[in-house]
Amino acid sequence: MRHAVIMAGGSGTRLWPLSRAERPKQLLDVVAGPDGGVHSLLAEAFGRLRAVLPAERIWVCTAARYGEQVRAALPELLADRLVLEPVARDTANAVGLTAALVADVDPDAELAVVSADHVIRPVDRFAAVLETAYAALEARPTALVTLGITPTSPATGFGYVQRGGPTEVPGVAEAASFREKPDRATAEAYLASGEYLWNSGMFVWRARTVLDALAEHLPASAEGLARIVAVPAGPERDRVLAEVFPTLPKISVDYAVLEPAAAEPGRVLVADLDVDWLDVGSWPALAHTLEADGAGNAVRGLSVVVDGSGNIVFSDDPDHLVALVGVRDSVVVHTADVTMVCPVSDAERVKQLLAEVGERYGPRFS
Repeated sequence: MRHAVIMAGGSGTRLWPLSRAERPKQLLDVVAGPDGGVHSLLAEAFGRLRAVLPAERIWVCTAARYGEQVRAALPELLADRLVLEPVARDTANAVGLTAALVADVDPDAELAVVSADHVIRPVDRFAAVLETAYAALEARPTALVTLGITPTSPATGFGYVQRGGPTEVPGVAEAASFREKPDRATAEAYLASGEYLWNSGMFVWRARTVLDALAEHLPASAEGLARIVAVPAGPERDRVLAEVFPTLPKISVDYAVLEPAAAEPGRVLVADLDVDWLDVGSWPALAHTLEADGAGNAVRGLSVVVDGSGNIVFSDDPDHLVALVGVRDSVVVHTADVTMVCPVSDAERVKQLLAEVGERYGPRFS
């Protein structure tokens, strides 16, 4: 049976000060809906999957400290479909834990792994490609299918996957190689070749297949996960999870599973996801979800911009006016306890800024 899990454990430090340790970006109401209202990235991801699956086969994996917020944000989510990580141990263990729990209730489960911080349009195109990826498992049951985004620019902030030969499923190719974030010249060559897709970090595979891959390439994690699911669901399993999970080796699923498996011809496949895709991981990315004026100022909240252009202005205080004069190409973010200003070109350094804030003031503003 087909299942899906939304990975929703990140803290979104590059969207500080809006995103905080106790209120991460995936739970913030930042995405505009067709009705003019706003909703969270997590709700967006859940709604996308509902175009393909019933609610009872959608799971969410998140940090234990976000559990109550996730339940409040997703009233359709079944209580036993919420997977809570006691600590962060990177994506190999988050994916492995969910796969183990899904396989425990459905040993033949086909599992899609998607992210909570993407905006994807149109949804029906996403649904069609997800159906295609599931279909690829019918043709190749032990395959690991990654969803590759058709690139629109020579982006240097994404990893890439190279298409290999075609498969028996239209729209799905064998994955020839995975590439790390390239420099500009390499990214331009990738784009010109037409052979490369952005690595979306979304996958489709049988739950049992990814667990077998972990057993082969990351046995310490596989053994620990097996110990957890060997205990019946309930307080005792929660106790074993809290004891075992923090001891698992910290590594991404790309390094632990996808890259080693790609050395086996025909094992890793890539489905071409030709959509408008936005990875909302920084202020310039979030700006694409905001309404912009004629001068390119992307604004949310009470604000006035005079003789300014290319700015990103965000305020979550309905009683506080943000006013700019002669300001260009800057990020201005106001919250109840922090005001942040930086050039758009330095937006990737917000994580560094937050680290400095932590050094000076401790966790007060994190």
